[in-house]
Amino acid sequence: GFLPLQGHVVRNWKVRWFVLLQDKLLYYKIEGGKKEPTPKGRILLDGCTITCPCLEYENRPLLIKLKTKTNTDYFLECCSREERDSWALDITGAIHAGHPVQVQELHRMKNSFKLLENISLHNIVERMYDSSTGIKLTRNLDQGNRYKETFTGSALVDWLISNGFAVSRFEAVTLASMLMDENFLRPVGVRSTEATRSSDPSEKFLDDSTALYMFAESSKKNTSSKEEVHFNISELSGTIVKQGFLVKQGHKRKNWKVRKFVLRADPAFLHYYDPTKEDNKPVGGFSLRGCLVSALEDNGVPAGVKGNVQGNLFKIITKNDIHYYIQASSKAERVQWIEAIKPLT
Repeated sequence: GFLPLQGHVVRNWKVRWFVLLQDKLLYYKIEGGKKEPTPKGRILLDGCTITCPCLEYENRPLLIKLKTKTNTDYFLECCSREERDSWALDITGAIHAGHPVQVQELHRMKNSFKLLENISLHNIVERMYDSSTGIKLTRNLDQGNRYKETFTGSALVDWLISNGFAVSRFEAVTLASMLMDENFLRPVGVRSTEATRSSDPSEKFLDDSTALYMFAESSKKNTSSKEEVHFNISELSGTIVKQGFLVKQGHKRKNWKVRKFVLRADPAFLHYYDPTKEDNKPVGGFSLRGCLVSALEDNGVPAGVKGNVQGNLFKIITKNDIHYYIQASSKAERVQWIEAIKPLT
């Protein structure tokens, strides 16, 4: 699948097509909408160590870090927590494929539940407040409201694991629930507030990128006007239905670029982002109301499509008659995107 990768010489980000083999991770360049036949590079997994979650870059919270036995660092970015954890699990399995005892130990640690002895919640909160290594506070949208100095549930779970307070995500969620029970944290927004009504302690805190929390002593929500926000609040406050990397044809130059697509409902919008940029702002998007979405046949290039494309094409026509040509990585993924978009049109 597609993953942004940081370069070694020029420390910029490029999207590459990754293929995981038993002993190596290959990555390919996409040129003209098609994967090149020879790999651009390879990461040898023998003796490799993996760090996930990796929080070394503030603006890229969904990183996987691979350090080879020659001490070369590779940073790979995913588009969702679920995708990141799936890649990390598969890569970890490949790294330890020849060592079954280590694989058993990894599974034992993942499925065990044991918080650190004599753990101090006050110490955790103090570490969370640290300006350099603490949890990053951001502004977030929920149901049209804009909250200051918040963090998502999945961001806190990542932080707790990264700082050694928990081994598994289940441990981190339980620890976060304890922080809420002791009034160090409080939920804000609809999803996290509703979760606190759950009878299951582990479900009071959500390991979710749409559930919002803040320090209990922080100020209450601040609703700002649309004029203060660069992007329309109503567009970006919808529920995320699906997200992932797809290849999109440009409108002017007709070249193909990998973009991170985010599909939202209520209201129904499809936005796309440039994964090589540091800021997390859409470079484009449109309302799905009145749109038509359909698969395109792979035998022959349809009119309006330029270049020697890989295949798995689909087309979205907006109500203003703007045509978007998009490639998925497989036929199954194309079907999933079309089925997710259709009910929102």
